[in-house]
Amino acid sequence: MKDIETRLEGMVEGLFARVFKGGIRPVEIARRITREMDLGRSVGVNGETVVPNDFIVNLSPEDLAELEGVAESLSRELAGAAREHARVEAFHFMGPLRVELSSDETQRPSSFRVEASMLQAEGGRGAGSLLLPTGERVVLGEFVVTVGRLPDCTITLNDPNVSRNHAEIHPHAGGYKVIDLGSTNGTKINGVRIGQHELADGDQVVFGGTTIEFAAS
Repeated sequence: MKDIETRLEGMVEGLFARVFKGGIRPVEIARRITREMDLGRSVGVNGETVVPNDFIVNLSPEDLAELEGVAESLSRELAGAAREHARVEAFHFMGPLRVELSSDETQRPSSFRVEASMLQAEGGRGAGSLLLPTGERVVLGEFVVTVGRLPDCTITLNDPNVSRNHAEIHPHAGGYKVIDLGSTNGTKINGVRIGQHELADGDQVVFGGTTIEFAAS
């Protein structure tokens, strides 16, 4: 647990250490979220450990006002800390991971409360997202994601090694599958060129010369 807390501090403490002028530290919120994951875990139908994936952090109006301009970034970093904890503990999510910061007039300044719940993805599909080189995260769902240089692709990559219509990512068998569309420079998964491949957590997907990471959360 100490190693996990050290990682959490590295993820959220540096950027937001001085945002809260009161007694709240962002790493405390991250620890509370991971505690709710531990307390709320259950065994899924396939024997995997399933944990909450939807979190509402209730803050006093005064504390939330201090976060103006950085709330979205903090939510993203807290979600990243939760994903890291899930990977270390081999936890699984039923749907996309979400952390929302909410105003609660019943909360005193310098205090907070976390509500955790399990929310299933649309259509009962497991969670999945793509981490782009820009740091943006694309959440997958019950739709086909197109990848290529064309502006009308779902994910447009400004990479001369990427074909105009390079690949597609499809919902498949409770997860997601990447399909190369006969691109010139190919699609690789963890260094191996593929025609199609069912994605697993942590897969490094290379389209031409651009690497995108798949996360099953």
